[in-house]
Amino acid sequence: MEEIEFLVVGAGIAGLSAAARLARHGRTVVCEAEEAPGVHASGRSAAFAHFDMDAPLVRALTAASMPLLEEPAARRHPALFIALAGQDEALDRVEAAYRQWAPWVERLDADAARTLVPVLKTGAEGIIGALLDRDGRKLDAHALLEQHRHALGAAGGSIATRSPVTTMRHDGTHWIVDTPGQSYAARVVVNAAGAWVDEIAQLAGVAPIGIRPLRRTVITFDVPEGIDVSVWPFTKTVGPGFYIEPEGRGRLLACPMDEHPSKPCDAQPEEEDVALAAWRVEEATTLEIRHLASKWAGLRSFAPDRLPVAGFDPAAPGFFWLAGQGGFGLQTSPAMALAAEALATGGAWPDELRAVEVKATQLALSRFG
Repeated sequence: MEEIEFLVVGAGIAGLSAAARLARHGRTVVCEAEEAPGVHASGRSAAFAHFDMDAPLVRALTAASMPLLEEPAARRHPALFIALAGQDEALDRVEAAYRQWAPWVERLDADAARTLVPVLKTGAEGIIGALLDRDGRKLDAHALLEQHRHALGAAGGSIATRSPVTTMRHDGTHWIVDTPGQSYAARVVVNAAGAWVDEIAQLAGVAPIGIRPLRRTVITFDVPEGIDVSVWPFTKTVGPGFYIEPEGRGRLLACPMDEHPSKPCDAQPEEEDVALAAWRVEEATTLEIRHLASKWAGLRSFAPDRLPVAGFDPAAPGFFWLAGQGGFGLQTSPAMALAAEALATGGAWPDELRAVEVKATQLALSRFG
């Protein structure tokens, strides 16, 4: 039995970024069921930070996180938000919401947008306008995870891979957590297991909060020879549609922004969603996708109100939830790690979160009634 201060369940971006900060306050161990960190949602993200998010809270957390996203894990790259026919009002809404945190965003007409992404269709079948943010961030999920892994180790913490939690109980003082290779007595358990957080809670005898894993599909494909797409912006429709993102000089990543309820699992792409991704890109551009370079799927996990959760469970002493970071986990992870550190240790609320008017109550479980 190893006695520790914090045991974090899950080595995705949520768990690992929080663990790196918690390790400054006491012995911290991260238990990860897979062979390496970030195998599921964190490692399957399109990994781009921007402000086109539905929830004001997520935009505020992104604003707090942006200054903390450093190279090589984050590099500046433009983002283009395009409106298809019928998405005029959506473009206006996105612009209004975006300007609060990125007032430099530029409104473009369809022809100006096409100078940035020459394959976009204009006219009756194409886009009707766009917004350009020249200060977006292309993220490197592996580099982000590595930064946190090194910080965790430097603070005396560790990651136990291939260590799924098998049993968990509270003895009145500590959480007794068993894995196949080791048992721990932890003062605080941080439940950062992504799509599996409700299952971990039930294992501990704690009521689930209704996390919904939603499957999303990604494809990559090569563009015609001679076209350098590396300078193209991350390009996303402001309503239903798709996004595309450069993957080197001659390859694009594309996603149809699909959402399909799923059980927690090693998500795999469905052929109809792969076809939908290709079709949506071909409908709005002059590209023809004849062959795929790769395809995959990941689970984006949401709380019932689609907002992130961070805080102790009022009915389970020492059981801390860090969950529901949906499709914005990478870009909000610095701010969420600051919040988790403050809440789990009883520390002062971070200045970075005060500056964007994010309050602890907005992340707490109490909002679910």
